[in-house]
Amino acid sequence: MISDDQIRRLALGLPEAYEDTHRGHPAFRVDKRIFAMLRPTKADAPAHLIVKLGSDDQHNLLEGHPEALAPGAHYPNHGWTRVWPETADEALVGLILKLAWLHVTPKRLHGRLG
Repeated sequence: MISDDQIRRLALGLPEAYEDTHRGHPAFRVDKRIFAMLRPTKADAPAHLIVKLGSDDQHNLLEGHPEALAPGAHYPNHGWTRVWPETADEALVGLILKLAWLHVTPKRLHGRLG
C-alpha cells in the first residue's frame, strides 16, 4: 500500500515536475502536460492514481500487475491507466510514475532522469 503523500513525493521528485490541479484534483505535470493525477473515492471507483502511459507500457503493466492496475475509465486507448494504491507498493508506483513522466516529457529532458 502507498499513501498519497508517498505518491506526491515520488511524482515531485521527477525532473521539472510540479503539482497543479485538473478539474479540482491534484495533478502532476511536466512542461504543462499531465502525467499523473490523484483521484478521490467516488461512487463508481475507490481512490486511485491515474497515469498517462505509452501503449506498450500500459499493456505490459496491465498484464504483469492486474491486481494493481486497470484501464482508465476515460480514454484508456490513449494510455490513461488506473493504479490502485492499496495493492501497489512504492517501487511499482515509482516505476509507473517514471514511465508516465517519460511518455509526456520532451525528449530534451529524458537525460535528466536518474
